[in-house]
Amino acid sequence: MRKPVFIGIAGGTGSGKSTFTNRLKETFGDKVSVVYYDNYYRRRDDLPFEERKKINYDHPDAFETDLLIRHIQALRDGQEVECPVYDYTVHNRSSETVVIRPADVILVEGIIVLHNEELRNLLDIKVYVEADADERILRRVIRDVKERGRDVEGIARQYLTTVKPMHYLYVEPTRAMADIVINSGMNDVAFDLIKSKIILLLQNQ
Repeated sequence: MRKPVFIGIAGGTGSGKSTFTNRLKETFGDKVSVVYYDNYYRRRDDLPFEERKKINYDHPDAFETDLLIRHIQALRDGQEVECPVYDYTVHNRSSETVVIRPADVILVEGIIVLHNEELRNLLDIKVYVEADADERILRRVIRDVKERGRDVEGIARQYLTTVKPMHYLYVEPTRAMADIVINSGMNDVAFDLIKSKIILLLQNQ
């Protein structure tokens, strides 16, 4: 099996990362595996639910990045990995895992995918998706209410106390580390560029 092409897709909450990731997945089908950084939030069985709600989930320390790096290295070597699964409704990892199989293209998506140097160096293509702050918070509210069982008051409190300040400290600075910056997950020109680059990298292996 040839070496996978690793693509990091970073950007703030609600920026369009998932949209861009899903478009690549649909285009390349079974040739693509996706690793979501959010699944690598640390297990916090030591804390009760109310305390877990107060954790700063937008700080790099909230993630078990070392485990993610080991999994990416294993995928690069052609090995399957058992990826943890995070349950947003209880603010903790679930007891389940999901098998990620090696593929021609492996997408690594998350807000601070480009923050850690060791992780960043494992990526062949680094993408940063950005969007207006108002658009991002609106998308987050809709997503968290519909998909994660959150209430608007809690979302607003979390956004103002951790999400927004951490975005400026840890997410936005990684924009400068990206190979390409796009203003929307639906940017067709950027998408075609990335698609062509992936095809070229695969042909040259």
